[in-house]
Amino acid sequence: VQLQASGGGLVQPGGSLRVSCAASGTIFSINDMGWYRQAPGNQRELVAEITSGGRTNYAEAVKGRFNISRDTAKNTVYLQMNSLKPQDTAVYYCYADRIGSVVGDSGFSYEYDLWGQGTQVTVSS
Repeated sequence: VQLQASGGGLVQPGGSLRVSCAASGTIFSINDMGWYRQAPGNQRELVAEITSGGRTNYAEAVKGRFNISRDTAKNTVYLQMNSLKPQDTAVYYCYADRIGSVVGDSGFSYEYDLWGQGTQVTVSS
């Protein structure tokens, strides 16, 4: 099972960007998913998270500007980022706390604390 993030890029202040993260494999369940970010010289911090039931939680710095959503059928989590600011510049990492997948003909396994490879978001004029 892997998480593959995409959609980062360069955007001007005030602009919008959507990043996506898809889980690959023969998946039958995913618990909480989320997005973290890490700017140079800073620790990785939570941006937003969403439970399997759709409850969301946001960092104060992004409330009202960012929206997290998920498509269960596609095993994908999205982060819509609006009104972007230069301080939003960072590498964005997606995260899943538990993924259940089919193994072989009838087996299954759970993997915990999975991270995507990160996608760079740069907000600059």
